[in-house]
Amino acid sequence: MNLIIRQATIVDPKSPFHNQTVDVKITKGIIEEIGVSLLNIDNHEEFHHEGLHLSQGWFDTSVSLGEPGFEDRETIANGLNVAAKSGFTGIALQPNTYPIIDNQSQIHFVKQKAANSATELFPIGALTKGSEGKDMAELFDMKNAGAVAFGDYNKSLSNANLMKIALQYVQDFDGLVIAYSQDENIKGNGVANEGIVSTRLGLKGIPNLAEELMVARNLFLLEYTGGKLHIPTISTAKSVALIKEAKKKGLSITCSVSVHHLILTDEKLEGFDSRYKVTPPLRTEEDRAALIAGILDNTIDCITSDHNPIDIENKKMEFDLAKNGTVGLESAFGALMNILPLDKIIEKLTFGKRILNIEGQNIKEKQKAEFTLFTINDNWTFEKQNILSKSKNSAFLGQPMKGKVIGIFNKGKLVTS
Repeated sequence: MNLIIRQATIVDPKSPFHNQTVDVKITKGIIEEIGVSLLNIDNHEEFHHEGLHLSQGWFDTSVSLGEPGFEDRETIANGLNVAAKSGFTGIALQPNTYPIIDNQSQIHFVKQKAANSATELFPIGALTKGSEGKDMAELFDMKNAGAVAFGDYNKSLSNANLMKIALQYVQDFDGLVIAYSQDENIKGNGVANEGIVSTRLGLKGIPNLAEELMVARNLFLLEYTGGKLHIPTISTAKSVALIKEAKKKGLSITCSVSVHHLILTDEKLEGFDSRYKVTPPLRTEEDRAALIAGILDNTIDCITSDHNPIDIENKKMEFDLAKNGTVGLESAFGALMNILPLDKIIEKLTFGKRILNIEGQNIKEKQKAEFTLFTINDNWTFEKQNILSKSKNSAFLGQPMKGKVIGIFNKGKLVTS
């Protein structure tokens, strides 16, 4: 569609129009003109919203959608619609489907299902066959089919030699290994952060050590092999320190943190509400503060919603037995606006493209039009009616929100919430 977006404040430090309120004229998916009070001589459609802000399209590095195999949790079509209305022009799809996305035919399947959506889908291929941690999957074939990285979602690779071989192998085609870091033997049957809260509630604890040992191991392997490594959803102060030290050494290491680990702590578990059962577990206020500091000093490269829809049969049950995960796309921006500056939020919601070697679009004339549209001053509370996903397992119900996502423009389509 051809469109003029009226009176939008641009938030893009690399744009000559940063922090200016302007009109943006889009013709055939390209930014034709940016300026004040643009004339509409070509009869373009017009869009206006009070207090409108416009940034580069946001990208989420960790989204689970269920399809194929778990369509009762979420479908690709609805999941991408949720992402669009939540401000994301692109998502990296986790391979935790049934069957697991561990071969090129599965990569082709999910890309085909997403072809007509405004939000683009970039599949992550499983690192090992069936995500079982035993044999390396067909990484090069999946890369050629469109996989942007390789990792087993929320599963740590216990075989250090296999991780070493994977890091060496992907260097031949500039691939990226994603290494979820949690020692399963130390985790054991733990279901919550080991500490005062878990002790008081009688819940089996998962010590910070379970994450930190595996982070340290994976960083040692990276130092030995070279290559590129991404550690997703870190949750402890020590993990931040370890990655900061690795970056000082010049290692090609990136990491992410989930929105819920920046906002919530294990104090939320007091009511045994399984909506707060996530992996890694919610940690202490000390860890939360260290994660925010890691965002502000750029030790942590990007923020993810770690969106993981879980059907009610597997979520609304005894805390010990419930599956881990929370939906997070719909609440990500509004929650972050309460704790971080706007420019930092936009930076961390767009940096994932650089990690996965996906071209980003600055807001300049003659560039592809790929935007997120939002406001910044609305104050509201996240309620069940705000959940757009098929599954309703949100850890953010009742949380205060600031600012609202209006929608996106991408692939020549305007999608508004």
